[in-house]
Order: sequence, then structure tokens, then C-alpha cells
Amino acid sequence: METGLSKKLGVEHAIFGFTPFPAVAAAITRAGGFGVLGAVRYGAPDELARDLDWVQAHTDGKPYGLDVVMPAKKVEGVTEADIEAMIPEGHRRFVQETLAKHGVPALPEGEASGWRITGWLEHVARGQLDVAFDYPVKLLANALGSPPADVVERAHDHGILVAALAGSARHALHHKDAGLDIVVAQGYEAGGHTGEIASMVLTPEVVRAVDPLPVLAAGGIGSGEQIAAGLALGAQGVWLGSIWLTTDEAALTSPALTRKLLAAGSGDTVRSRALTGKPARQLRTEWTDAWEDPEGPDPLPMPLQGLLVAEAVSRIQKYEVEPLLGTPVGQIVGRMDTKRPVQAVFDDLTRGFERAIDRINHIAGRA
Repeated sequence: METGLSKKLGVEHAIFGFTPFPAVAAAITRAGGFGVLGAVRYGAPDELARDLDWVQAHTDGKPYGLDVVMPAKKVEGVTEADIEAMIPEGHRRFVQETLAKHGVPALPEGEASGWRITGWLEHVARGQLDVAFDYPVKLLANALGSPPADVVERAHDHGILVAALAGSARHALHHKDAGLDIVVAQGYEAGGHTGEIASMVLTPEVVRAVDPLPVLAAGGIGSGEQIAAGLALGAQGVWLGSIWLTTDEAALTSPALTRKLLAAGSGDTVRSRALTGKPARQLRTEWTDAWEDPEGPDPLPMPLQGLLVAEAVSRIQKYEVEPLLGTPVGQIVGRMDTKRPVQAVFDDLTRGFERAIDRINHIAGRA
């Protein structure tokens, strides 16, 4: 599965694996793909440095990347406390009432929220980059549009390629104009923040719009046959995220959540603003249902919603309250029915790719 982009980055297979788990990112790279560690959950630079140290020690000298969440425009002088003060009391009360309805215990006294996602605040993301540029990172991806121009320039000065996700050809053109090197065309089926155009339509639109920039196909991909389809549509690789959530190396996934993922079908996800304030595909739960209730409040815009629900999500995860327990995941969850190592996922992807190529060659009379 070599393409011009995979050869440029020195990887065997043009499979780019996004994950919040260092062990998964390293295993993807060792298997011949390109592991990309998500940085949004790291609030302190030393936490990211610790995990990058670990990834560096477990990738056998092979390349890997980092994914951050940065707005393109800088807002000066706004602190997390300033943003917290913008959260209405009615929303705080709604969260507490929802937790109480399901009997969710409080965190032990003195225990801070473990799900304090502040990485989309610019000063936090810039601190992450200060750490990352001390490591041999080969790719910097941004999940919230084009990074600021000075970040792109700084990455290029370090010899790092810059990518960003796009949910439309218009967004992709913004990335091209911003001097980015790679566009990730993320379809509606994807987990996490996603737009409204399906991958089969979006991928060729983006390929055509940004030519000759390389494009990675993303959204709903979890088999080798789908990888072959993405490459046939003009992509130079694929960007996979959800498929790694049920791997053995995803050790931070709770047993209860793993059970829910393995049991879910492709129709058991929903695009909801309940988690971050922006539409993000995730497991449908009684938590997402509560935020869709017309009698309740509307989710707040990013980053207010993420800060509002941070402690609640930590409590739900800590006590594994199954009716409320969810995670960002794409429609490919219906295919994720067994727990297995990253290498086994890779073996399945490469075999499926070979089957697809053989099938097309047979149809074309070349086999």
C-alpha cells in the first residue's frame, strides 16, 4: 500500500492512524503505518513530553505524528477562568440533574477531573507544540481548520509536514491557500468532529479541489476494501481513528465502554454537540439523548460545552455508568466486533486490500 506520500514519509503502508493512546500510535507505526498521537487531552506539557518519550522509545526509529486542535485566529488575553465564567448556571444545573437522575457518584474529595480537555484553547495547544518540536515528529495535523500561519511556518522550519481535516472542498481550499502539505478529507461517517458530506462524495471533490496536494480519505473506513476504494478515488492514503478503539493496546478504554463498542451497530452513533459544542459523531447514549431533549438547554458553543461537561464525563467514566457511557466513534463501529491487537487489524486491512485489487484486476481482465 505504498503511495507517493507514504514513500515521502518513509512508511510501508499509506495508513495513518489517529489515536489518543500512545501505545496504539506506536503499534501502528511498528506495523508499517503512520501513528498519530492526539494531543487534545493533555493539559500539562510534561504529560505530553512523558508520552512522547514513550512513543519515541517504542517506534523502532520509524516515523510518527501529532494531532492538535488549534483555531486559525488567535484570541489574546482570554484565560480558562474567563471562559468558565461564561457558562450559564442553568446549564450547570442541567448537568447535575442529569447525573443525579442516573445516580452518578461525585469524584472523591481532592480528585480532579481526568477528562479536562482544554487542548483546544490556543495557549494550551501552543505549549504542546513547544514540547513536540523537541521530538522527531514528521507530521503535525490540526483538527480545527488550518493552524495559525506562524505555526505552519515553524513546523516547516523543523521539516515537519502539516495536515488539517476538511469536511468540504471549500475547507480544503482554505488549507491549500494556508500553505498546508496534506488535506484529510473527513466524511460524515467519521467519529469525532465531522461535517455533512459522505466520504464517497467528499474524497474526489477534495482531490480535485486541491490538486496536486496529497489527500487522505477518512470517515467510515475500517477494511482493506474501503482503503482500496479511497485510493481509487484519488487519495494517497487513509486516515483511520475509530477502528483502533477496541484494540488490545487501547488500554485506557474501560471494560464497560469496550463492551458497548463491540456490541454497537453502524446505526448506533449520532452527531451531537453534547460533548464539545461542535457536531461530533459519538455513541448514542442517554447522555446524548438528554441534550437532544427539546425541554432541556441547547449545548453551548466550543469550548464552553467541553469545560461544562468535563467533570461529568470523568464521573461517568470513573464509575462506568453504562447508560451514559459513550465516546466519539464513527459508523464503522458496526464492524468493530472483536478485541484484537493493532497488528491483527493491520493484517486484516492488508489482506482486504489485496482481495480488492485482485477483484478489480479480474474484472479488468488483468488476472
